[in-house]
Amino acid sequence: MAHEQHDGEGGGRNPRRADETALELLVHGVGGTTPEAMLDDPRTVRISGDDTSALFRRVTDRDAEKRPDDYRGKPVPEAYVWCNLTSGNGSRALWLLLLPFMVVNLAHWMRPNARQKPKAVRLYGLLIRFIGLTLTVLLVAAACEVALDLAAWQCAGTVACAERHSWLGFLAAGPDGSGGWWSQPGRRLALAAIVPTALTTLLWYLSHRTWSAYESQRPLPHEPDADDSGPTSALGKPGFWYGRRLVARLRAAHTAAGLLTVSAAVGTSAARYDRGSGGPALLNLLGWIFVGALIAGAATVVVVVARRGRSENRLDTTIDRTVLRALPRGALALLALTVLYAAWSRPGWQSAGRLPGDTTFGGIALVQGALVLCAALVARALYRTAPDRRTALRGLGGPATAMLACALGGVMTGGVAQRVADWLDGTGHTIAGPPVLLTWQASVIPPLLVVLAVLGAYLAVRALRMKRQEVAQVLRDYDLHDDADLQGEHRPDHARTERIAGTRARAALTDRAPMMIGAVGAVTLLLGALAVAGAWATGKVPGAAADGTYPIVEGAAEAAQALGSWLVGLGFILLVTSGRRAYKDASARRTIGILWDVGTFWPRAAHPFAPPCYAERAVPDLTWRMAGWTRATGGRLVLSGHSQGSVLAAAAAWQLHPAVRKRVALLTYGSPLERLYGRWFPVHFGPSALASLHRQVDCWRNLYRRTDPIGGPIGLPGDGAEQVDHPALLDPLAYGRTERHPLPAPILGHSDYQADPVFAGERARLLARLRPEVPQPRPEGEPLAEGEPRPDGAAHESGEAQGSAGRSSG
Repeated sequence: MAHEQHDGEGGGRNPRRADETALELLVHGVGGTTPEAMLDDPRTVRISGDDTSALFRRVTDRDAEKRPDDYRGKPVPEAYVWCNLTSGNGSRALWLLLLPFMVVNLAHWMRPNARQKPKAVRLYGLLIRFIGLTLTVLLVAAACEVALDLAAWQCAGTVACAERHSWLGFLAAGPDGSGGWWSQPGRRLALAAIVPTALTTLLWYLSHRTWSAYESQRPLPHEPDADDSGPTSALGKPGFWYGRRLVARLRAAHTAAGLLTVSAAVGTSAARYDRGSGGPALLNLLGWIFVGALIAGAATVVVVVARRGRSENRLDTTIDRTVLRALPRGALALLALTVLYAAWSRPGWQSAGRLPGDTTFGGIALVQGALVLCAALVARALYRTAPDRRTALRGLGGPATAMLACALGGVMTGGVAQRVADWLDGTGHTIAGPPVLLTWQASVIPPLLVVLAVLGAYLAVRALRMKRQEVAQVLRDYDLHDDADLQGEHRPDHARTERIAGTRARAALTDRAPMMIGAVGAVTLLLGALAVAGAWATGKVPGAAADGTYPIVEGAAEAAQALGSWLVGLGFILLVTSGRRAYKDASARRTIGILWDVGTFWPRAAHPFAPPCYAERAVPDLTWRMAGWTRATGGRLVLSGHSQGSVLAAAAAWQLHPAVRKRVALLTYGSPLERLYGRWFPVHFGPSALASLHRQVDCWRNLYRRTDPIGGPIGLPGDGAEQVDHPALLDPLAYGRTERHPLPAPILGHSDYQADPVFAGERARLLARLRPEVPQPRPEGEPLAEGEPRPDGAAHESGEAQGSAGRSSG
């Protein structure tokens, strides 16, 4: 794409009209695809990008800008492939273990829309960040429970258990309390601290590596829109897709919180023994110093997390070096001193029972419940300032999602602890096992599954009723009549009709997702509170030490505990197995990638250990490309997005300079912009935000089907040329066999929108509606207009450069 187009005689500027050149920038959706499939050509070439995300064209279109006559009346297709950002190499399968962190990060962006409530908005974000902090502490505490309590404290301190596991022999004490140097409880705890410390270090490393690869991609520099066209989305702010500073701050705080959790698990037992044993005064003093340092470190972490440290109104390139270095290093130094303190010789110290895990996990559960309830109150207050019936759960979608993140963290914690305890203990009762609270939490899993079964049955019945209603609508859509006197091709095929109606009914169940999430979140909160109350009130596992007074109740409690324990462990094993399978199987990895496509669109604003935000790479890629191409050619551009690609397309359009945005048409199909994102993320994709996007781009058209469980209408008002939504496309294209469709047409649902003839027609209409008076390509050396961005890479994207890039990549 040269900056100037030359004629064949004098090398002067070609006076061709600017609207003769058109580009269709295709953005695929969830699950990913190949450039060959997107461009419908087996011969493609990469013109820009790398192995992670890149732009592709057909080989014959590589130098299309030099041959405008060959593309008169049709656009040049160009595919942006970003699927490797989420489902690339096998290591991304390990992100399954970060699922609770991803879910709580989603809750941060689900804040309801509000008017004139800045303090409440900040309070909501603060509460969600604190919930994320408790999840980090919970995960590290689970590792401490397994390594320190079950292995080093209980099994290594019990002769029968240590004899069963020879690898613990050097840590075990004899029947009379004698043993080797490592047999003292404090030294065993100090050595076992390697496991949770390694876990914390791994989380820090993964976050730092993805931080360098994702958050370091700078978006296109621009100023915030200053027009009077009404409210817009925050996704258009210059610093929205550049969360480098915030993620660095949160990573330092969460890493320090993990290391402080390990210090607490190692040091509190030693300090408690020193206070009660009447040992040396020096050790007692060191114990109090340790407690004070631990409290000071925890307070510092809370303060750092409380400060958001993110500026969306400008591109914030600063990094808080002091916090980034001092906080984790200080926590690591405290851990090292704590290990030395615990390893001090205490000959009379013997391990018995459990470490105080019930207090730890019970406190975490209470704090999480209180934070979720406070977030719900704040979210409800925000919703009342600007109520919108389409908002999920009337503004409570974020707190309900945060509750699910806590539940996932609890399932993973209980699953690991229960399975490790069963493995160490074998068939006997040689060790006390995991904390009572984890067993009580396992016992509430069966009631929760019963609730899920009831909800599933409700959805099945509702789908059946909707299917019956859709049968008549299908006949009307295809202009058929259910008349027994009709014969041959005019008589409806009832099996075909029911398949189409059933597909439509099942697709409509997506709109019931808020009800499901709300019900599961409320039941989870209630059952979790009952588990905490039962554990603290009885101090024993459900059904244990039964006296036979209430045999039915006691039997049910024992059965629920046993079944729940196995279900929790099975769930965790399935999670790990899925990750391992995805590591080896590309198709499974792509399936898991669909989950990340939806869940990791948003920047890491609540939890730094969540999987990285791919949009912080994809959105700058698209904006740089659009700004560079329109400035270099002055041509027309259709931004064509399918499914999640339509969300990326909208976010990229918001990031463009207004002058460039007015030269872009938006074509979306199978789009969840309103159906999912508008309901769950009303601040950024609500009616006002989507209406502003409609005003700011030159034109916008949206295609959807009633058989699509993901895509749906945008729902913006408008008439004629200003109407965004095309009437729902028929799916299948033909009811029976026709001359054009001699074989039965498939029900496409969410896929292959380009197969519908309407797609090409709507794309042509968008190209025709784009303003023909778009500016000509700017001569070299001419200054930019005030506020217009200069895409530094545009000059390097000439046809010659593209050709060489394509040849090197091919």
